[in-house]
Amino acid sequence: MPMLSRIMSLGRSLALRERGGAVSLSTSVVGRRHFSAEVADELLVRRCEGDYAGIVELSMNRPKARNALSKNLVDRMEETLAEIEFDTSVRAVILRSATAGMFCAGADLKERAKMAPEEVGPFVAKLRRLVSSFANVSVPVIAAIDGAALGGGLEIALACDMRVASDNAKMGLVETKLAIIPGAGGTQRLPRLVGPAIAKELVFTAKIINGSEAKDIGLVNAAVEQNENGDAAAGAALEMAKSIVPNGPIGVRMAKVAISKGIETSLETGLAIEQACYAQVIPTEDRLEGLAAFREKRTPQYKGK
Repeated sequence: MPMLSRIMSLGRSLALRERGGAVSLSTSVVGRRHFSAEVADELLVRRCEGDYAGIVELSMNRPKARNALSKNLVDRMEETLAEIEFDTSVRAVILRSATAGMFCAGADLKERAKMAPEEVGPFVAKLRRLVSSFANVSVPVIAAIDGAALGGGLEIALACDMRVASDNAKMGLVETKLAIIPGAGGTQRLPRLVGPAIAKELVFTAKIINGSEAKDIGLVNAAVEQNENGDAAAGAALEMAKSIVPNGPIGVRMAKVAISKGIETSLETGLAIEQACYAQVIPTEDRLEGLAAFREKRTPQYKGK
């Protein structure tokens, strides 16, 4: 079964990667209590510390453009995700805005208007690859939506494993207003989350919904009341990520593969994928540590080996 063979190969690669050495993200000190940070143009990369160690925040930093997806921002996110993929110290990633009260307004239409027609196709293809990178990176990714997530901004959030939104956040695939369609996976990922009928309604009408409505239709995992700082979703996402960190990292990565790949197939094939992923955790030191900790009634200390 070709797909199953690919899954088994991916599983072995992820398991071996966990057991290898980490490639550290560059850091420098900033003023937040449990973070260190690297400021890189339009993307801020923060590695959490203390009780939040193992979590990396990716914060879009184009406030004047409402974090619209420029060429530079897309490139920076692609580079950072590639680095994270080989950093075994990272247990979870949060995608958020560096500026309170916003998420991502989608493609940078001002930049797009200056592109020659022959440049548009390649850029959309690059944006599609970036969105897929968020779906395919081996660690869990949580989108923290504290403001507008429109067009390509929502498509990136859809590619994340989980989404947390403030109750007043605005979400929509609005491309049909511009006589185009969602081009970075929105027509495929949205109906998988909310069902085809609701997805068609949202896309055909270019309707914008708030965070509470998004929770009602299953678009987001949680909708939280916005706070006066405008970062309630980011805070909730941080706590969600914190609850992932203590668990076995190889097990979490294999579970992501099993769920993400299995849901695209028949139940029979999905069960085979699950079996292949389970086989990857059997020879790990972490599995033995989990059993020993349970027997000794203590907290397990997983090392990703």
